[in-house]
Formats: sequence, structure tokens, C-alpha cells
Amino acid sequence: MGFIERIKQQAKSKVKTIVLPESFEGRNLKAAAQILAEGLAKIVLIGARDAIEKEAGGLDLSGATFIDPQSYAGMGELAEKLYELRKAKGLTLAQAAELLSTKPLYLAAMLVKEGIADGMVAGAQYSTGEVMLPGLQILKTAPGVSLVSTFFVMVVPDCEYGNEGIFVFSDCGLVQNPDAAQMAAIGKSAADSYRRLVGEPVVAMLSHSTKGSAKHPDVDKVVEATRLLKEMAPDLKADGEFQLDAAIVPSIGAAKAPGNPVAGKANVLVFPDLDAANIGYKLVERLAKAQAYGPITQGIGKPLNDLSRGCSVEDIVGVVAITAVQAQG
Repeated sequence: MGFIERIKQQAKSKVKTIVLPESFEGRNLKAAAQILAEGLAKIVLIGARDAIEKEAGGLDLSGATFIDPQSYAGMGELAEKLYELRKAKGLTLAQAAELLSTKPLYLAAMLVKEGIADGMVAGAQYSTGEVMLPGLQILKTAPGVSLVSTFFVMVVPDCEYGNEGIFVFSDCGLVQNPDAAQMAAIGKSAADSYRRLVGEPVVAMLSHSTKGSAKHPDVDKVVEATRLLKEMAPDLKADGEFQLDAAIVPSIGAAKAPGNPVAGKANVLVFPDLDAANIGYKLVERLAKAQAYGPITQGIGKPLNDLSRGCSVEDIVGVVAITAVQAQG
């Protein structure tokens, strides 16, 4: 059974409710119908039911819950709660009500905050920044976590590396140029994400250097991040700094870092900055024909996940299933 099939089975074992705020977008509607048919999650769509069903053009959305901002009985209470959350930042009650009635992403985030839904998925129409802003403002960081970041689950076909070709790449979508402490936090969150979704993590902190082969402040950052990660999670199998080949190819790991328990065995790859991570995942996706599920958010108070604007229906279904599993805790 492949990765996403296992995730789907896990999602079905304890069904959660996921809100899709881009409720008039064609791929989202097709995905919603498929998710409901497969029993992967309960689905909340935002907007008037008749208008959404007209847009869906015969897709079976009968199992969905429809929340119309113009008639939903709980709008006043949600506005009050959003006002309380953001009044210190200057938000008025009238502005809170306006946001919820006109901005589906804000309404979706409040539905998750209040437990009406267990998670949300968006990004087919909106940029990562637009999706993440209400999440960071409303859901905030999880207890004990200092930084919200993202990861991709990369499933590489016919691959002998990682866990049968399954990797987590982080951070590919949010933290532009992490300092050492932030990179360490990303490493810890990525390991937790891998453990929850795949199995036992082996974390490589990536660089253009392997164990001192190059000298540069960029390398120093990764060395310090590795030290901090080991201090933060002493039982975690993690090390660095590694070049990519030394991290995942056993023979090269053995040659460049002999005896190292991580070299050549990594399945969680933590990149030194967003440029490297974003380029890296897209290279693997396009050239190796890998499935790329994400960017999945980690470290946030409740599950909120972003989609690539180039996503397919199957991508949305997969991210919803992952979000549902995250919501299971």
C-alpha cells in the first residue's frame, strides 16, 4: 500500500471535518465530491448551497455542510470572538464582522478555531501568504512550539533512498531565511511530522558542506542549527551539516562521514533557506516524477494547510486526507 493510500485509511479510521473555503473553485468541488464519496472526511463549504451546487454542475455534494455567511446563525458569535482575539491589534467588532462575511479564509479559520471544523485546506486560488495570514492571526502557534513552518511529503517512485522513496522536505513554503534557532525548530517540527505521517524520522540538516568540507557563514549556521536541534531533541536521530548526496546515498554517506548514523540514511531533509527548499522539491517533483503533498503546515495551533495554485484534484484530496490525520492528533 502506497503512502497516500495509508493516509486515506488512517483518515477513515476517525473521520474529521475539514473546511474548503474556496467553495466555488472547480478543483475544490470535484475534490469535495471525491472526499465525501470515499469517506475520508466530512466537508464544510462556505457560501449559499444553491449557488455552490449550481457551480458544481451535478457533482454529488449532498453529504457536505454548507455555511452561508449571509444567513449562518453563528456569525455574530464568531465576530465577537474574532474581535476579542484581535482587538489589541486595533480590530473593531464591525471590522471583524466584515472580515467574516466577505473573506472566506477568515471565516474558515474561525470555524477551525471554535471547533466547528477540525482543519482547513486552501490555496488553489490564493497565495501562501493569503492563506497563512488568517491562520497565524487566529490559530497561532501550537503549545510549546516557537515557529510555524511547512513541509512537503515527497513520494518518489522507484526510489531506493529514504523510507522506500518517502521523504519530508522542510521548510519549502514559509520561513524565508531561518537563523540557526529557527532551522533547529523546523528540524524538530519536521521530525514530528514525519513520525506522525510516515514512520521513524532520520533528520539531515542540509548544506553545501559535509562535516567541515567547506567554510562559510552559511555552513556555520547549519552547524549551529544541528547543535541546537540535538540539544532540543537528544533522542532524535539527527545530524549535519550534510550535502544532499551524503545525506541520502549510503555509499556516499559512508565515504564522506564514515560511521555517522544519519549519513546516507536520512528521510527528513531540512534545507538552509526557502530558496533551496522550494527549488529542491520542485526539481524532485518534475524530474523524478514524484508526488509532492503540501505545503503542509506544522507548528500551528490547529491544522491549516496550503495548496499550490497548480494543484490537481488528487493533490487536494491527498492534502485533505493528511489534514484529517493531523487533526486526529
